[in-house]
Amino acid sequence: MNHGWTYEDRILADNAGLTVLDFYAGLYRHSTRETWLKRILDGEVSLNGALATADRKLATGDFLEWRRPPWEEGEVPRDFRIVHEDGSVIAIDKPAGLPVVPDGGYLENTLVHMLALRYPNENPAPAHRLNRGTSGIILFARTAEARRSLTAQFRDFTARRGGALRKTYLALTPPYTRLRPGDRLVITTPIGEVPHPLLGLVHAAKPDGRASLSVCEVVEQRPDATLWKVDLITGRPHQIRIHFASIGIPLVGERLFLPGGSPNPDALPGDVGYMLHSSSITFKHPATGETLTLSADPPEWGRMNAGCRHNRQIADSR
Repeated sequence: MNHGWTYEDRILADNAGLTVLDFYAGLYRHSTRETWLKRILDGEVSLNGALATADRKLATGDFLEWRRPPWEEGEVPRDFRIVHEDGSVIAIDKPAGLPVVPDGGYLENTLVHMLALRYPNENPAPAHRLNRGTSGIILFARTAEARRSLTAQFRDFTARRGGALRKTYLALTPPYTRLRPGDRLVITTPIGEVPHPLLGLVHAAKPDGRASLSVCEVVEQRPDATLWKVDLITGRPHQIRIHFASIGIPLVGERLFLPGGSPNPDALPGDVGYMLHSSSITFKHPATGETLTLSADPPEWGRMNAGCRHNRQIADSR
């Protein structure tokens, strides 16, 4: 059982005129309208510091708080490994199934909370995100200077403005027999927000979405699967999962993204089981300026035997 949490919302013009109940039921669809009504009637929601009523209409600038009582969180793996540590940066090899930040019912069973307990005077901040089901290396900043530097590097990476930052992943898909080990596939499916019945909006393949680019190299062809190394050239949410789904081969164990890259209306981003591993990251050290490359050993499904390599490249621009 955790200690509960208070969720805060500032009302913007788009939501002015809604009732308190309409606001919560419309924005946070993980709970039913009846559940939100009960929470309001139980006194868990306040508006501008006073207990809220379900039918109270909201105005721009209003401040809502939902004081969620303590709840039982799901079990998560807790055996993360520190890959690198200095006065500015901590690099963690995160196991699949461990959330990085509070989300989806997880608050204290998260990597952020565990690191805050280990470094009580620092509260290290994640410089980027890995989904709960993704394993591998993730960077945390220990100082404000490091956080600014790493945030800027990831911002430049996402905007494709150059710099030292590089991210490489391992991914496992159903067999993709068009290619041999060493062959490359360039996927450029645009990514943007699309409607989702449980979340309102979720990132997925979208023809008029943001330009996205993944360079995928076959590492090993297996009888029942293909193992890939993926270099991210852009950094869109769920990019690798969306890109492989968009060409008809969602990751092994994938639930959220269907063939073609559209979202499954019955699944959530936090669903686990897909095979994706953050294998290495290259960045400029915030304090020394040195270019560092840090790696995380692959999980069992990502281990392979060295094979014959070829040098063809095929572009897939869907």
